[in-house]
Amino acid sequence: MLDAQEHVGQICPMPPGPVRTSRTLAGAGDLLRALAAPVRIAIVLQLREASCCVHDLVDALDVPQPLISQHLRVLKGAGVVRGERRGREVVYSLVDDHLAHIVVDAVTHVEEGG
Repeated sequence: MLDAQEHVGQICPMPPGPVRTSRTLAGAGDLLRALAAPVRIAIVLQLREASCCVHDLVDALDVPQPLISQHLRVLKGAGVVRGERRGREVVYSLVDDHLAHIVVDAVTHVEEGG
């Protein structure tokens, strides 16, 4: 007969690699919270296609400029997007594709009835 620890290990084995620290897990939670708003999800999906200025996002998403700017501040603060000044405009892009994959997977999951 298996003891409780062996039984749990067989049902849900520990993933290989280092044990995650509470700081790492808290940071991951912060990132996921930053992505939790539908407008921010739409922004990430749009930036996945191409870098954009605020007015491009306003046009593409049909959301008022102040709201786009507010959501971009949250995403920038979370390290999801970066802005690069080009003359009078700031062009926003994703910092990397990791979070875009999470967003695409989440959207796909919902679209498939998950």
